[in-house]
Amino acid sequence: MNIQWNPEEYTKNFGFVPNYGEDVLKLINAPPGSYVVDLGCGNGALTQKLQEMGYRVEGVDDSGDMILCAGKLHPDIKFTHANALTFRLEEKADVVFSNAVFHWIDEKNQRKLAENIFRNLKTGGILVCEFGGYGCAETVHSALQESFESHGLTYPRAFYFPTIGQYASILEGAGFRVEFAHLFDRPTMQNTADGAADWIRMFVKAPFSGMSADLKDEIIAEAVEKIRPKLLTGEGWMIDYVRIRVKAWRK
Repeated sequence: MNIQWNPEEYTKNFGFVPNYGEDVLKLINAPPGSYVVDLGCGNGALTQKLQEMGYRVEGVDDSGDMILCAGKLHPDIKFTHANALTFRLEEKADVVFSNAVFHWIDEKNQRKLAENIFRNLKTGGILVCEFGGYGCAETVHSALQESFESHGLTYPRAFYFPTIGQYASILEGAGFRVEFAHLFDRPTMQNTADGAADWIRMFVKAPFSGMSADLKDEIIAEAVEKIRPKLLTGEGWMIDYVRIRVKAWRK
């Protein structure tokens, strides 16, 4: 994972992330009692939903702070601090579920991620996931790139937003059979008055690493003005999300 999280702010102002993820749960057709792992579980909101669906659950996340937060919010669920590329389950899972996680893992590590999930699934087990797809938040990222360049800086694209073809190929190379894949626009309303700036501060951290606070504020303000005509609606700030949703099984 190439980001550090603020669990309290995430839970308070960015609850739309797990809320949208509830729809992805419908792709899971395993019988009640199946062992389901929520990979990149964050604050455990969707792990709790999985438990309510009748599954034996475990949440796995690479953020120690998020694991602590999840444990406090859901004390009756098992949460494990582990990396998505290297985690090992004591028992192979019937289902690995993941929401809004894989785009934080560098492209060079996507094959390793897929292979590790494959190893941790039973034969016939399924992977159900959703994350940022090709073109996700491109209006924001393009504006940030322009602002960085106007200051003589390079804006690193520290996200993995694949097409269906790109991601299906990775899964198939790791041994999966892809049953379902869908790429779709999902404009997402923000919960705060300064929604665009707050979104950038929460989710776009790596490009600002080592930068002074004043310059960071200046670049964010410039980018917000660039995107204002397109993304500020009468109801508030809307970020131009694109998602990829996939179901695949271990052959």
